[in-house]
Amino acid sequence: MVVELFTSQGCSSCPPADSTLKELSTRHDVLALALHVDYWDYIGWTDEFADPAYTLRQKNYAIAAGERMIYTPQMIIGGVDHVIGNRPMEVMDRISAHSDRDSGVEVSMRPEGDEILVLVAGQMSGDRPLLVQLVRFRPEETVDIERGENAGHTYSYANIVTSWEVIGSWNGHDRFEARVPRGDTPAAVIVQQEGPGQVVAAAKLGD
Repeated sequence: MVVELFTSQGCSSCPPADSTLKELSTRHDVLALALHVDYWDYIGWTDEFADPAYTLRQKNYAIAAGERMIYTPQMIIGGVDHVIGNRPMEVMDRISAHSDRDSGVEVSMRPEGDEILVLVAGQMSGDRPLLVQLVRFRPEETVDIERGENAGHTYSYANIVTSWEVIGSWNGHDRFEARVPRGDTPAAVIVQQEGPGQVVAAAKLGD
């Protein structure tokens, strides 16, 4: 199950959600990812992990869901459930609701020298394109925040996304294969309906 947290070091409501994501990052059945957005940087503290691309991803989720605003902290579960990130019980309930779902799609990542072999196989009905995405992330970083709403606090962040790229599209039935550089940080592959929409499968490769 993929859980995306849209967060910011400059958001005073975000630390509880960051803590929840850190707990989720220890679970083997959850791929927990923190995407730091840049739209709170103006209030006094520039989030060193923020990327406008993650703000755009959150906006695209909002458009796909018919929502008019974006906010932090927000968690997107399975690409379809939108939850306020500092409501851990609701987050856990939505994760549990997804746990019994099987899309019939399998993703694997196999290290081969300085590359990773990515394989996608299975049968997926529907006419929406499926994107195969490579995500790289840093497992943990601790930051002393000197200004802004969280000034004077030190926070630990988990699974901080550093890059998110589409490495191909999958037609839902033929075997998909790609090779990508192994890199020096953990990586994951997410197969998701274009939109962004439902996540149908994911896999993670540790460092």
